Order: sequence, then structure tokens, then C-alpha cells
Amino acid sequence: MPLTRLASVTTPTAHLGLGLAAVGRPGYITLGRDRDLPAERTVEALRERTHQLLDAAYAQGVRYIDAARSYGRSEEFLADWLRSRPDLDDIVVGSKWGYTYTAGWSTDAERHEVKDHSLATYERQRAETDALLGDRLDLYQIHSVTPDSPALTDRQLHARLAEAAARGVTVGFSTSGPAQADAIRAALAVTVDGEPLFGAVQSTYNVLETSAGPALAEAHDAGLTVIVKEGMANGRLAEPHAPDALRALAQETGLGCDAVALALVLRRPWAGVVLSGAATVPQLTSNLHAPAVDLTDEQFARLTALAEEPRAYWERRGQLPWH
Repeated sequence: MPLTRLASVTTPTAHLGLGLAAVGRPGYITLGRDRDLPAERTVEALRERTHQLLDAAYAQGVRYIDAARSYGRSEEFLADWLRSRPDLDDIVVGSKWGYTYTAGWSTDAERHEVKDHSLATYERQRAETDALLGDRLDLYQIHSVTPDSPALTDRQLHARLAEAAARGVTVGFSTSGPAQADAIRAALAVTVDGEPLFGAVQSTYNVLETSAGPALAEAHDAGLTVIVKEGMANGRLAEPHAPDALRALAQETGLGCDAVALALVLRRPWAGVVLSGAATVPQLTSNLHAPAVDLTDEQFARLTALAEEPRAYWERRGQLPWH
């Protein structure tokens, strides 16, 4: 599988990736975007910011890049960057289908994205992704699978995904919501001709939301690459929003709240790649200090004590405004 190329990367940041959700479109639910992004969020301004982040990430050892059809123009920005650097053959590229971006480059649209896990949407969005990323696409994921998603039971869709896997693209899925663990376990049971369909899973896991942990360990044991998203809880774990206990640990370690929060995720043995969702180069650089955080068992316990009840966490996330 293409994802196995990450195993040969031996830099300290080998287990960190860059997600483009926050910079591929002008509006997103990350706290602090009014401070982090230009006041005029034109297509060219965010294209330039994305390229700056990609340059910095690659220079600091990051080799996995994560995009999606619904992240505005993230695939386009990434494709432009890859074309300008044809000699970079060690980048692993993942994208996602299942949500359609509907905001029209506006920050105050009534709806920013529409979810549809049908075979027709897969066929349409796969063609759109292919037109931009072509053979640079390594991983294609179903975006935000929940236990009731038709993508878990649609055998025609499974057959088409298996065809993509046979051609060399790793097929994966991401999860969201308080029932992530149920969705992960249901997806692990999906087979085509007796073989497991999925080779990767991407789930939300962070200091405040740890409920998917046991299921992600099961996925890892089953041979899937585990990618962790939203390690910063959409900005809730970064200054100035971080809980007091996290701030205290940051002072003790001499590193940022973000690095400490991501260090907790990196400590999980099943975490293959942990995404940074940075919107600025300084944020990215700070995130990439996470491997240097050496948490004691006592500090680790203080962090894990911050976990919230899953439904409360996701209710709070659902209330975050699109900035």
C-alpha cells in the first residue's frame, strides 16, 4: 500500500501530517481564524498560504498531506504545489469524498457542505479528484462515516472501492460524532470477496475526546493505518482557549499547549499519523515540537483527566461558528 512509504520516514516528525481543512476555504470552525488568516481571504491569498504551509511542512519532515473535496480548493492548491515540485516523490497524499462544498467561497453561507455517501457522489467526486491529483493520490477516504451511513452497507459502492484498491489506491474512511467507535467497528467488518475493504481510518481523537481510542486500537491491530484528526479540538486546546491544566503542563514542559496536546496523541501506540491543522507557519512549527514533549506518567494522567463525555464534546463542536 502507498501508506507503507511513511514507515521508511525516520525524521522526528514522521508521525505528523498536515491537514488542509483550515486553509482550503475561507470559512471553517477553527477558533482564532480571524487572527490567523488574511482579512481578504481571496482564492490567491489562501493558495499562497497553503503553499507556504506545504513548503514549511516538507522542510521539517512532514510527508503526509490530507485534503478533501469539501475543503474548498484544497485539492487544487495541493495539485498546484505538487506540479511545481515534480522531484518530490516521497509525499503521501490523502483526500476524501462524500461531502460537497457549497459555500461558494463565502464565510457566511447558510450551508458550507452537503453530505452524500451514494455511489453517484463517489463517481462524480472521484472524477473531480482524479482531474486534479491524478496518480499522486495515495489514499481516498469516505468522509465522516457514522453508524447509519449507507456507505457501510452499499455493496455496489464497496465493489467500486475495491476496484480502486486493486489499482493501487488505499481505500479508507473517516469518522465523526459521538458514535465513532461504533462506526469504526462496523467498517472493520466490511469485506469484498472475503477480504477487508479498508486500509486506513481517520478519526477525531484529542485530550477532550478520547472515546474512539479502543476501536482505533482494534483497527490498528487489524492492519489499518490510523490517522488522527482534530488533535487540537478545533482550536479549543490552543492558546488562549486551552484548559488551565493544559496551560500548566505547557509551562512545565516549556513548550506550547498545542505541542503538549498533540504529544498525548502521539503517545498512543496505534496512532500512525497525527494531523496538524495549522493555518500559519508559526503554528505549524509549534505543532511539530510535539515529538519533543516528554510527558511523565503523572503529567499524562493529568491530561487524560480532561476528557469530556462524547455527546457533550460533539454538541460543543456543533455550536462552533464558521469563521
